[in-house]
Amino acid sequence: MAVHALDNARWGFATNCFACEPSNAAGLKIPFFHDDDAAAVFAEFTLGEEFSGAPSYLHGGITMTVLDEAMAWATIAVGGRFAVTREMRTTFERPVRVGRPYRVEARLTAQTDERIEAEGLVLDGRTRPCVRATASFVVLSAERAADVLGTEATGDDAKYVR
Repeated sequence: MAVHALDNARWGFATNCFACEPSNAAGLKIPFFHDDDAAAVFAEFTLGEEFSGAPSYLHGGITMTVLDEAMAWATIAVGGRFAVTREMRTTFERPVRVGRPYRVEARLTAQTDERIEAEGLVLDGRTRPCVRATASFVVLSAERAADVLGTEATGDDAKYVR
């Protein structure tokens, strides 16, 4: 299994991503990985009570953020494109509790030059599905990528925009 850490620094522009950037003091700081063989992105995470909704449950919006981030990384690592979320559908099957370990996984289900479809799943420590999501992403043109990134994509990261 070929697994690679996904690191914002490799894109050549600054980021303060709430979900994955380790230097964002208020963020989730979740490290994501790309499994080449599985054509998937995954992360292991445990989040504290500062991210709760109900006292012992992770806030649903935070759980959706984790899923959105995993699927967005899949558009980059698996799909080879920068894209932004257009629509996301989420189903909560089991509670995601604060202070417990979970795994998020994401993969692509369809891809064209303009759109990417993805699915994500949060699994508990016994690999039971807790939350499922599907999302549609819009692939960024070079102009839109520059607007989103705050800079023009150059060098190695330019291959991810059209």
